[in-house]
Amino acid sequence: MAIKRRNTLSDPLIKKRALLIIDMQVGLFNGPDKPHEGVQVLANINGLIEKARQSQIPIFAARHTGPADSPFAPGTPLTQLVPELKIDDSHDKIFDKTRPSCFAGTGLGDWLHQKSIDELVIAGMKTEFCIDTTCRAAADLGFSPVLISDAHTTMDTPILPAPAIIAHHNRTLNGPFVKLISTDEYEF
Repeated sequence: MAIKRRNTLSDPLIKKRALLIIDMQVGLFNGPDKPHEGVQVLANINGLIEKARQSQIPIFAARHTGPADSPFAPGTPLTQLVPELKIDDSHDKIFDKTRPSCFAGTGLGDWLHQKSIDELVIAGMKTEFCIDTTCRAAADLGFSPVLISDAHTTMDTPILPAPAIIAHHNRTLNGPFVKLISTDEYEF
């Protein structure tokens, strides 16, 4: 069942939306441990970007960075967004973060409030770290987070395979913290 497209200009009760893409960067996506269904997740995220652009929805992209002396120092090749990601750095807001929450130590909350954003659509990686933390923080900060069930990913761990981690977080976050919906079903 598809959600009907909403006209936020003519109905002030309709929520204003933004798309947040988390850590789709070279050092994580193309690292030694490959993300589960990475090619499909990337395609799904690009599909969300296209939908957001068509609806003139603001797009934010977070990059995780580490200390200046680390491989993930700001501006290093490992922190760059994957080239296949359809982010337009002249139009979209790209920002760095150093914590699992996209809100901690960044201007994200202020940027969203300045644009009167109510609903934050979340996609990217890694499911059990930055996706989970950002979803919970968004809800705590008064936003209505929407997690796209098939547009976030992670890697296998020694304890759990990636599909189990993703399924667990989809189930755990859905309801108390996020509205869960698939890429195909979501319309901005």
